[in-house]
Amino acid sequence: MRTRSNWTTRAETSSDIATIREINLAAFDTAEEADLVDTLRQSPAWIHGLSRVAVSDTGVLVGHALLTRAHIGAVPALCLAPCAVLPQYQKTGAGSAAIRGALDAARAMGEHVVTVLGHPGYYPRFGFTRASIHGITMKLPVPDEALMVLSLDDEPLPSGVIQYAAAFGDI
Repeated sequence: MRTRSNWTTRAETSSDIATIREINLAAFDTAEEADLVDTLRQSPAWIHGLSRVAVSDTGVLVGHALLTRAHIGAVPALCLAPCAVLPQYQKTGAGSAAIRGALDAARAMGEHVVTVLGHPGYYPRFGFTRASIHGITMKLPVPDEALMVLSLDDEPLPSGVIQYAAAFGDI
């Protein structure tokens, strides 16, 4: 799939795992996100096809976005996290391409809803809105504007408390 920034996105392959770890290590100050991806990959929350990479025209993997199983109350949902881009490719559209690729893949799989805890100035560009207006919350207090949700179809959004995969800890 091509985006406006000429990034190709695709599902991760087994040969991408080490590079995805490198992308997450380079994009964040600690290994926490890279370790989280590795742990999620081995967990029941992992959904094949929803770990997406952004690839340059020269075949270099530069970005990654991950969707894993979560629940809103008892209703299956997805969690978008983490998202990472090599520092030298940040602000080029690679991250947006990876996220859009992941959301498109989830939609094609018949998934219904995606949650994200992130920057309120960034995620609305993908259609995310405040979760609280839909009656969706977390166990722990977080800034209201940072917890967002996206419907992937025309079905009503569920309300309730988000339950993330165990790899995320007690959030």
